[in-house]
Amino acid sequence: MKTYIPKNDEQNWIVVDAAGVPLGRLATLVASRIRGKHRPDFTPNMIQGDFVIVLNAEKVVLTGKKLDDKVYTRYTGYQGGLRTETAREALAKHPERVIERAVYGMLPKGRQGRAMHSRLKVYAGDKHPHAPQQPQVIEVQHAR
Repeated sequence: MKTYIPKNDEQNWIVVDAAGVPLGRLATLVASRIRGKHRPDFTPNMIQGDFVIVLNAEKVVLTGKKLDDKVYTRYTGYQGGLRTETAREALAKHPERVIERAVYGMLPKGRQGRAMHSRLKVYAGDKHPHAPQQPQVIEVQHAR
């Protein structure tokens, strides 16, 4: 019996503009494109998704009181080394990491998810160095 193995040779590049888009809606779209769930030949154990470039990361929107209530924590490894910062502080310092962390949480855990994470390219402004890959522009559908 011969099994069908999907081809992994088609690797598209897409550009998503994050200006004015809620963080969760952006992250779900990006995670699903990186994972390859938009393809008709989606296979969970293969990395078949697109490379995604996110522009204008500093203009992403957090609805409600999330700018002040959402807290990012990390641990330095030393005693008393728990570091916290709100979403407002994180967006001011490094807006790329806010989107990267939201998308990374929606990818599979383990080595496959870590490999998929390298397909995400996030930039604070509207310039990117990936013009030779000829990326396609994708619009995010959101209620606002």
